[in-house]
Amino acid sequence: MNLQVLMFYQDDPKKCTAAKMVKFGIAKNIKKIGNRGLVLDPFSEKTLLPSDKSLINAIIGIDCSWNLVDQAFSKKFNGIKRKLPPLLAGNPINYAKLNKLTTAEALSASLFILGFRNEALTILDKFKWGHTFYELNQNLLEDYSKLESEDQIDVILQEYGLSNQ
Repeated sequence: MNLQVLMFYQDDPKKCTAAKMVKFGIAKNIKKIGNRGLVLDPFSEKTLLPSDKSLINAIIGIDCSWNLVDQAFSKKFNGIKRKLPPLLAGNPINYAKLNKLTTAEALSASLFILGFRNEALTILDKFKWGHTFYELNQNLLEDYSKLESEDQIDVILQEYGLSNQ
């Protein structure tokens, strides 16, 4: 799957997971989003489902600071917008916070949900804490990769004692 990042350069460059993915050739830094690109948007009405795989030709992470996320997503983007189902951050900055993922975590989770498990794990291998993200979310990711509708998410979250926020 083609991975792309639209970078706003708002965070510490040494901690920027998107920049590291571009450096390692895992993702491409882009300036413009195509119509068949899946844009990971935490404010989207729709949640990413495995069936979305047939609609897209790329997954795009918007790399911005969580402190400026409202500002970044106030811009109009082309593409197919989807939010991720609830996941726990494994990165040291937002460890175990629900939905406070790095760009690398978000792209990895998307790949996993869409059925690209090996590619998802390859991203996480590039980060010291990548295994932590996977360990925290392994069962959720497995369940999310089998979703047939958004209605099933609440059932999964209840099984894990998480609330859908």
